[in-house]
Amino acid sequence: MEKRLLITGFDPFDGNTANPSWLAVEKLPDRIGDYTLCKLQIPTVFGKSSAFVLEKAEECHPDLILCIGLAAGRDAVTPERIAVNIRDARIPDNEGNQPKGELVVPGGPAAYFATAPVEKMAKAIHEAQIPSAVSNTAGTFVCNDVLYTLLHHFAETSIRAGFIHVPNTPELGNPSLPLAATVDALTAAILACK
Repeated sequence: MEKRLLITGFDPFDGNTANPSWLAVEKLPDRIGDYTLCKLQIPTVFGKSSAFVLEKAEECHPDLILCIGLAAGRDAVTPERIAVNIRDARIPDNEGNQPKGELVVPGGPAAYFATAPVEKMAKAIHEAQIPSAVSNTAGTFVCNDVLYTLLHHFAETSIRAGFIHVPNTPELGNPSLPLAATVDALTAAILACK
């Protein structure tokens, strides 16, 4: 049965000229397994990024939403298990916002578990001979902000949501993973989402 996947990557941030998350999403084919892909670049801005995703979801009616983000310093592709209800930015976002200890959703639960199959995705990436691990924290920057907002918004629906952090490409710094390997990792993760 045909399904729809909304997959997002971020624009460059923190002075970088590119963001491997979007570079990889852009290179994915329009169809993987049972999924037709709907791709979207989102801004590295608190609140605005998740608004972009929710707006696009209204348009393309996805069964699954996977957001991809950069985790400079990681050497593996890491599906995220948990999103927490906190904004605590070490650096400003792309509009200069740098919240400290604010809630993503006032009155919302402390945390949500991702509804995408995190462990299956990590295992599929590993089986594709690409470094992978489950991560238990999406951090407290914009990546977590998006995942928490999506999980909160779609909590009572059949729409699943997840987040995958990817390493830098060699051009942007080390540790790194070649872009082609990141594309292969995302493909394997999507195929694991039955």
